[in-house]
Amino acid sequence: MTILRDISIFWAMFHVIFLFLMLFRSRFTRKKTVAVAGIGMGILMAANGGGLIVFGIEALSKVFLFTCSIPSFVLFYVLSADKRFKFLLSFCIADTTCLWIMAVTNLLDFYFGGGKHILLFISRIIAFPLVEYLAWRYLRKPYLKLQDVVEKGWVVFAGMAILYYVILVVTVQFPVNIINRPEDTLLCVLILILMVFNYCTIFASLYRQFLLYQRKQSERILTEQKHMLKAQLENQQRIRKMKHDMKGYIATLSGLLINGKTQEAMTYLKGVEEEMNIMPGQFCANPYINAVFVHYAGKLEEMGVEFRNDIQVGEEELPYMELCQILSNGLENACDALRELKKEEREIFVQIKYNRNYLLIRIKNKCRDGLYVEHGTIPASDKKGRDHGFGLATVKEAAERLDGESFCYTEKGSFILDVMVPCRSFPGTS
Repeated sequence: MTILRDISIFWAMFHVIFLFLMLFRSRFTRKKTVAVAGIGMGILMAANGGGLIVFGIEALSKVFLFTCSIPSFVLFYVLSADKRFKFLLSFCIADTTCLWIMAVTNLLDFYFGGGKHILLFISRIIAFPLVEYLAWRYLRKPYLKLQDVVEKGWVVFAGMAILYYVILVVTVQFPVNIINRPEDTLLCVLILILMVFNYCTIFASLYRQFLLYQRKQSERILTEQKHMLKAQLENQQRIRKMKHDMKGYIATLSGLLINGKTQEAMTYLKGVEEEMNIMPGQFCANPYINAVFVHYAGKLEEMGVEFRNDIQVGEEELPYMELCQILSNGLENACDALRELKKEEREIFVQIKYNRNYLLIRIKNKCRDGLYVEHGTIPASDKKGRDHGFGLATVKEAAERLDGESFCYTEKGSFILDVMVPCRSFPGTS
C-alpha cells in the first residue's frame, strides 16, 4: 500500500503551496504569480517524484530540505513583496505546518493503522483542506493586514519558526524516520505538542498587535471626524457672520451712493474685498470634503508649503466618510514628510477629478532625498523620520471599502499617492 503513502506526499506538497499563498503577498499580478509558482513547484514536485521512485522515501526524506524546501524558498522569495523576516515567518509557518501534519499522520498510521498507510492517506486527505479552511477563515485577513502596518517583532517570530522547523526535521527524520525509533516517540510527541503552543503564542501576539492597530485606527478616524466637523462648524459660522455683515455693507454702500460719494464707495468696496480674501477659500461644494481642505490648507500655510490644487467635484452625492479618510490620511502623511524639508522645497499638489467611470485622487508632495517606494507597495512607517507609513494603510482600507484601489510610489523627488474609486460605489449609482 505504499502507493497511498506516495500519493499523500504529493497531496501534501500540492496543498502546502495553497497554504503559503494565503499568507503571501506577491509583487506581481495574481495571474503571473500563480503561473510562475505553478511551473516552479511543478518542476520541483516532478523532480522529487522521480527521486521517490528511484531512491525511496527514506533517502528522499533526508535530503528533502535541499530538494524541495530551499528551492521553493528561493522561488517564492523572488516573487514576494515582503522580504527578510516577514517572508521568512510566512514560509516557515506553511512548511512547518505541512511537516507537522505529515509527522502526526505518520505516527497515527503506525500506531493505530497497522502501518498500512490507509489511515495515513485518509487523515492527510482531510487534514490539509481543513487547515487551509481555518487559515483562510481566521488567519489570512488579519495576518496580511499586520504585514501592512507592523514593522517590529518579525525577527523574533521568524527565529522561533526557523528553530522549530529544524527541530521538527531532525526529530522526525534523523537518523531514521521516527516510526523506526520507537524509543524517541514520546520526545517527538512532546515537540509536536509544544509546536502547537508555540504557534498559538505567535498568533496571539500578532492578534494583540492587530487589536492595537484597530484601536489606533479608530482613534485616528475619530480625530479626523472631529477636525472635519470643527472645520465645517467654523465655515458655517463664518458664512453666518458674512451674511450678517453683508447687510451692513449694503446699507453703507447705499448711503454713500445716494449721497453721490462714488469714490468713497469704491474705496469701501475695496476694503470689503480685502476682508473677504482673509476668509478661507472654497475648495469644493461638498461641505465635508471642503472642511478637510480648509483644515489642511491652514496647516500647510503655517508650514510655508506651496499648495496647488485641481479639485473638480461639485455638489453630487459622494461617500464623504471614506473620501475624507483618504484625503485626511494622505494629507497628514504629506505634512509629516514636508516638515523634514527646507521651507523653500515644500510643495504639494492635490487633484480630484473624474475619468470615465472612476473618481481619481492624487496627492503629490516633495519628499526627502533617498526615499524610494516601489510602485504599488506601502512604505514602512518611520516615526523617527516622520515619513509616510501608518496612514497609508487607512487609505488602502477606505479605498477597498469603495471597491477602489490605492497606489504609492516615488518619482523625481516626489512621493505620489494615487487612489481610484469606481463611481458605481457612490450613493444613488448602480
